[in-house]
Amino acid sequence: MKTSNQFKFTKEVLVVPSLFIFVIWFVYWIEIQFSFNFTKAGILPRSLGGLKGVFLSPFIHSDTNHLFNNSIPLFVLLSFLIYFYKSVYVKVVLFGGFLSGLLTWVIAREAYHIGASGIVYLLFSFIFFSGIIKKQFQLVAVSLIVIFLYGSMVWYVFPIKDGVSWEGHLSGFLVGFVFAFVFKQKGIVKEQYKFKVTEFDLLFDDDGNFNPPKQEIEEEPNQEGI
Repeated sequence: MKTSNQFKFTKEVLVVPSLFIFVIWFVYWIEIQFSFNFTKAGILPRSLGGLKGVFLSPFIHSDTNHLFNNSIPLFVLLSFLIYFYKSVYVKVVLFGGFLSGLLTWVIAREAYHIGASGIVYLLFSFIFFSGIIKKQFQLVAVSLIVIFLYGSMVWYVFPIKDGVSWEGHLSGFLVGFVFAFVFKQKGIVKEQYKFKVTEFDLLFDDDGNFNPPKQEIEEEPNQEGI
């Protein structure tokens, strides 16, 4: 399959990210509208009850600033993922999101960890490293665009700011890196050039010596007059 045929714009590229953004904003609206507090539905590390946050935490945010900061990169990166990695994007988001949350549950400090930033770092890491690993120039270009737009995010996998779940960021980043190798043979793969044998090639033997095939000359029958 040619690369040009693999990159096709579909409605999913915009619909799926838009739906994801709508859901997280709608959950926040419910929380504000009805004076709920969903924070305790987040990830509470090494607590059996805190395991539910592995599935729920990406939809829970502390305030509009937190929500807005996740919404833009989430929309952009998820759109990139669906367009350039259409055949694996569902697995990357579902399994990657689960493993990122589970790793956060294992390694994070004791506090409620909420927000979709783990997914953002998962997508960032996967898209960047996958493009480099595959050595497909379109994907490498996407990787460079991603690092240009969101390269500063890398610093937030370290504990440099209070109140930020750097463990969730680190978990997403590591899972994305691993998935880039796991799915390196999936989706867009650089095709190996195949040489075609031409008539000129047939003039040489396996050792490279000029050895044109011998042609048998048919003898014409003697013509006799009648």
